[in-house]
Amino acid sequence: MTSARSRWIARLSYAVGLLPLIAAGGAVADSDNYVEVSRGKALATAGDCVACHTAKGGAPFAGGLALQTPFGAIMTPNITPDNATGIGSWSADDFAHAMHDGRRPGGTYLYPAFPYPYYTKVTRTDIDAIYTYLRSLDPVSNSVSRNTLPFPFNIRLSMSGWNTLFFTPGTFAPDPKRSAEFNRGAYLIEGLGHCGACHTPFNAFGANKADRYLQGNQIDSWTAPNITNDMQSGLGKWSVDDVVAYLKTGQTGTTLASGPMKDVIENSTSKIPDADLKAIAVYLKERGAAGSSPPAPLPASDHQMQVGEAIFVDTCSACHTRTGAGIEHIFPKLAANVIATQDDPASLIRIIIAGGRAAATDARPTSPAMPSLGYRLSDDQVAAVVTYVRNSWGNAASPVSADTVKALRARVTGAAGD
Repeated sequence: MTSARSRWIARLSYAVGLLPLIAAGGAVADSDNYVEVSRGKALATAGDCVACHTAKGGAPFAGGLALQTPFGAIMTPNITPDNATGIGSWSADDFAHAMHDGRRPGGTYLYPAFPYPYYTKVTRTDIDAIYTYLRSLDPVSNSVSRNTLPFPFNIRLSMSGWNTLFFTPGTFAPDPKRSAEFNRGAYLIEGLGHCGACHTPFNAFGANKADRYLQGNQIDSWTAPNITNDMQSGLGKWSVDDVVAYLKTGQTGTTLASGPMKDVIENSTSKIPDADLKAIAVYLKERGAAGSSPPAPLPASDHQMQVGEAIFVDTCSACHTRTGAGIEHIFPKLAANVIATQDDPASLIRIIIAGGRAAATDARPTSPAMPSLGYRLSDDQVAAVVTYVRNSWGNAASPVSADTVKALRARVTGAAGD
């Protein structure tokens, strides 16, 4: 009798405790649904949902972040369970329809800045778990303007034609010729992880170039690098363990994550189970790439190389060493570093101009930083030192012009002033 009475009191207390939340218009996960909520949280973490749906200084998942696209800024929506400004009134079917088909309740088209072309591959079971997790969050009242694109891009009906041309709905189909581990990695990368949304170049219509999948792109004036197994410009020189360490800790012995990938690692991959990280690494390493031929390095006698060497010795060598070897887990190695020799030099240019900070994770809490040098290096000087780094110690890549630096500096300093 005592035990039954205690359970009754506990349930009554639980119900009374929820009343303020229910009155506020939010949805609360069933106390018996803890496993599903936890699983949904893990899946939302794998999808890094919090990164896009959280404005700087704002409440998590409450939206309001301006995503910059070639067509204008798109404000991310509130996905907390607030009835008036979030998704509190959405059913599980409504949420699945958005994820699988890119349509809001009522049929309004979503823009592919919300990566439904990837989320369509996620199973309904996993989508329902994410929905359950989002319903368990505290509702946040935050009204977000959803009409920020200029004409004609603000006509959402135009997405009907875009979907016809570039969107293929359908959940992930495992490759029966591949291992379960490979297919798990493929499911995560091609679905929830939506890695191609950053690491694949876009065509003129803002759709991914399927023939260059994961071969690199420029995002917010950073290089989202080639993550195919290309030996020259991709992950060909990395082992499976290197990829796992990078995603788990934000570092390898010679590389530190910065820029947008810093946030991905801090919010998402550092919290993913090791088995899933291994599966991702196996997929990337086994998927392969056509490969590219390395260019011939610029000769040391080249005028730009001579200027760049003098700047490097004076400004950079104290940390990165004269031989470009860096210092393990503190200053990145520049010699034989594929990030340095990517076709797009944006990341190297940006970090010299504006500085940056590496990822901080539980496994590697120290977050080394690079100071901004843009205040004292001209466009010609930045171009020279970047060209030198890209063509020294065995590196080989195209030279960088002052005009390229000038254009990127304008974007970076303009964004900093916004």
